[in-house]
Amino acid sequence: MALNIIDDTQKVSLGPSKDGTYAKAQGGTEMMAKRISDIVERAGLSDQVNVIHSRVRHIDPAKKNILVCHDLWNDPESLHLKDPELRKRFDKIVFVSNQQFQTYHLALGVPYGESAVIRNAIDPIELTESKPTDRVNLIYHTTPHRGLELLVPCMEELAKIHGDNIHLDVYSSFNAYGWAERDVPYEGLFQRIKDHPQMTYHGYQPNHIVREALKQAHIFAYPNIWQETSCIAAIEAMSAGCEVVCPNHAALYETTAGYATMYQYDENQMKHANVFINELNATISHRIHSKHVPEKLEPAKQYIDQQYSWDLREYEWKRLLKDISL
Repeated sequence: MALNIIDDTQKVSLGPSKDGTYAKAQGGTEMMAKRISDIVERAGLSDQVNVIHSRVRHIDPAKKNILVCHDLWNDPESLHLKDPELRKRFDKIVFVSNQQFQTYHLALGVPYGESAVIRNAIDPIELTESKPTDRVNLIYHTTPHRGLELLVPCMEELAKIHGDNIHLDVYSSFNAYGWAERDVPYEGLFQRIKDHPQMTYHGYQPNHIVREALKQAHIFAYPNIWQETSCIAAIEAMSAGCEVVCPNHAALYETTAGYATMYQYDENQMKHANVFINELNATISHRIHSKHVPEKLEPAKQYIDQQYSWDLREYEWKRLLKDISL
């Protein structure tokens, strides 16, 4: 099995708007930003609170300023938080997972007292139909730099074993952020998917299309190589009743809460791929030969739908807004 490791270092020229999001982007950060803005508006605090997402471009001296960190601690846009004076610009610094906060605390010295953890959220995915039983459907539905270059060669090998019993749908493109130029290093990888009878490349699709695809999927195959601060893709997959196969990398353990088929991450990508393909093969074989839905999937969905619901998140946000407004 040959791995084609892609060096994804292209710069993007389009800058963020005042709230830190990108105008043309439809990624997870932008989905969260829109819903948080709606919560602030419903609380009647739009004229009192300024919420900034990751990239600080505008501090409003007449409002309470909240910084929501979606990125890694070592992102250049995050490094200003090491300076206690610069942190004073914010009335609260919010993180999307406890694991993410701990990295900021240990690496940048961001204090507990200046912080809050309010995790991401989704609308639960209603399962209205049974998943197909004639084959095992796998899905990858996040940007390509997070592990697609490991997944494709693994899938090519697994297709030799399982043939028409498996199929992989790939919803992956930087067009989710309006950054088509960042897809260029992955064009060869996308073509391999298009050329393979057991794989389908869908490019970027709106979230509602992906959510429908998840209803037909059995396994979110995710050999993650990019440190997640949370993982909305995994959250939605679990809500849709999918088994998640992923490493214990960064925030994935916290996000999946022990319900994933999880293996030890390895910095060596060849070793990582070898472990992943064995775990994924075992998961596929179990679904093919037993036709038995893993018992953990139902409680996993219940956990996700409760703990990552917007009802709970709105309560937590309103409590925070009340605390900083006192």
